[in-house]
Amino acid sequence: MESQPRVFSVFFILLPVLFTLKPVLGLTECHFPALFNFGDSNSDTGGYSAAFGMAPPPDGETFFGAPVGRYSDGRLIVDFIAKGIGLPYIDAYLNSVGTNFSHGANFATAASTIREPVSALFQGGVSPFSLDVQSWQFDQFLNRSQTTAKQGGVFKDLLPKEDYFPRALYTFDIGQNDLTSGFFSGLTEDEVIATIPDILNKFTTAVQNIYWEGGRSFWIHNTGPFGCLPYVLDRLLVKAAQVDSVGCATPFNDVAQQFNSKLKETVDQLRKDFPLAAFTYVDVYSAKYSLIHQARKYGFEHPLRACCGYGGAYNYNQQVGCGGTIVVNGTDILVTSCKNPSTRINWDGVHYTEAANKWVFDQIVNGALSDPPIPLKKACHREAH
Repeated sequence: MESQPRVFSVFFILLPVLFTLKPVLGLTECHFPALFNFGDSNSDTGGYSAAFGMAPPPDGETFFGAPVGRYSDGRLIVDFIAKGIGLPYIDAYLNSVGTNFSHGANFATAASTIREPVSALFQGGVSPFSLDVQSWQFDQFLNRSQTTAKQGGVFKDLLPKEDYFPRALYTFDIGQNDLTSGFFSGLTEDEVIATIPDILNKFTTAVQNIYWEGGRSFWIHNTGPFGCLPYVLDRLLVKAAQVDSVGCATPFNDVAQQFNSKLKETVDQLRKDFPLAAFTYVDVYSAKYSLIHQARKYGFEHPLRACCGYGGAYNYNQQVGCGGTIVVNGTDILVTSCKNPSTRINWDGVHYTEAANKWVFDQIVNGALSDPPIPLKKACHREAH
């Protein structure tokens, strides 16, 4: 008799969830013919490498066996998204060799921001390929691909069909560098927060441009808990007033969450402004922080230490990156990866390992962390009914 109340209590707890999921379960899958991605290094599949030089080994070692332009030991979340909707991995728009754009293109480049950069890349700034530039590149790609495809021959099979563009999935993962670059340039927490409205105005403009070019299905990631990243902790922890139980810098994560709150409001407004489009807001922050906070529970270790790095509390050195060489006591030391990247969350102090990327993807693919709670394969639907 004691088990009966427990059964009923579980039923009533699950009842609201069942009613919430029922409309979603009734939706048909979308069958996206192409994927177009916009972002920074979290989703860059070779843009930065094509423009500024290939990242060295051991990048790519876990899955690809060699560097392939991704800042990880293997695949990124965008790679799992592509496979999740039945497409091959998407090539970088800036990569001119061996590319096949028949199923989409990736405009993301490492170090990119939403706002235009105020300093040159080689002067310690960020990438020149800000989100507005990426949207301009998409506009050019759309128009030139159709003109070129009409020439026939090899081009016909390497470029997307015209009707793919309105039926494609458009993914975004960008904004972290706008916030961190503010801190790196000496801004206070309040000053960085004050930049958020302008950042999101620029984001809105870019999304609007893509909508006007025919985009209708938008899958938008919020920014992650950058206060847990070794490169931020190593350079900025002295500015943080406090850390949480995991060791993450609370002020920086607070700024990330404020950005995410305003981003969600921005996406809500986009839905109102463009009712013919489907906008899915995806809370990757919660997935990433949960992984870092409960690393051991999920089979990971040392959540705040880079797998590929050298020195210090976070195995990160601003002067030498993963795959570089540092001189210690007159001896050249190659910065290599840890023994088992599959047990690590952070790859190189900045980016996630393939194992962590896969774990995060598994949390978001079914819509559990999305608003509305739409699974990836059904993200062309505007509302869950």
